[in-house]
Amino acid sequence: MKILVTGAYGQLGSELKELSDKFPHWEFFFTDWDSLDITDENAVNDFFEEHKPGFVINCAAYTAVDKAETDTHSALKLNTFAPGVLAKAAKVYEAGFIHISTDYVFDGKSFNPYSEIDTVNPEGIYGKTKLGGERSCRGENKNALIIRTSWLYSAYGNNFVKTMLRLGQERDSLKVVFDQVGTPTYAADLARTVLAIAEIYDTNREKFIPGIYHYSNEGVASWYDFAKSIFEITNTDCRVSPVLSVEFPTPAKRPHYSVLDKSKIKNTFNLEIQYWKDSLKICLNKIQKNN
Repeated sequence: MKILVTGAYGQLGSELKELSDKFPHWEFFFTDWDSLDITDENAVNDFFEEHKPGFVINCAAYTAVDKAETDTHSALKLNTFAPGVLAKAAKVYEAGFIHISTDYVFDGKSFNPYSEIDTVNPEGIYGKTKLGGERSCRGENKNALIIRTSWLYSAYGNNFVKTMLRLGQERDSLKVVFDQVGTPTYAADLARTVLAIAEIYDTNREKFIPGIYHYSNEGVASWYDFAKSIFEITNTDCRVSPVLSVEFPTPAKRPHYSVLDKSKIKNTFNLEIQYWKDSLKICLNKIQKNN
């Protein structure tokens, strides 16, 4: 099977690339904006015509949450329009299709983990454009599989973990919000899950069930808990103080609660999901080895 991965240099795309060697029976095409403009329908169709991928994993996204508030056109183009273009091409060429979405489609006003059937109500441009992307995918391709995830981090790219590691070396103390609660997701774990689902599509297609799914690591944490754990695991001498979100105003509102209920993805695809602190230890060990 040939697999197209868009957003190849992002966190998830990079983890998929690292894992691709474990799947020698597949041929991967890792693309970024320079090699394939996924907002250009003709370019996408030409790519499909030439390479004929049997499966598509769309990791590409406009992820600058605050910048999206003023750069709405770019966010719409990449988060809403492009997923529909890819989903349509996948349908025409009879390819499997996975699209990555976000916890930001919810308003964060719940007190219970969000399930896939809970009401969506994004409050910022980023969340609205990502919800638009989900709807574009499903409108163009009823066999699309969408995975919403949260608080993504890895040894690659820019993310909260790497920012905390840097700040922990530069400062004696930090203030981190404790009234935003969710679950960190190690991109390597998500990548393994995505490829496990692709394997199901390739070998046992009737068990590939399209629809919307939620995925993060197990457990619940605030950003304060997350930061504290990073410093504890790495023995970094930096004191972390919990503060309210109002002390750090941002252009885009963050969900106060975005824990995702993962029952559906676990039951449908027979998955086991690792606790967030265990995955964090693995990632931090990898970052330290790379340095």
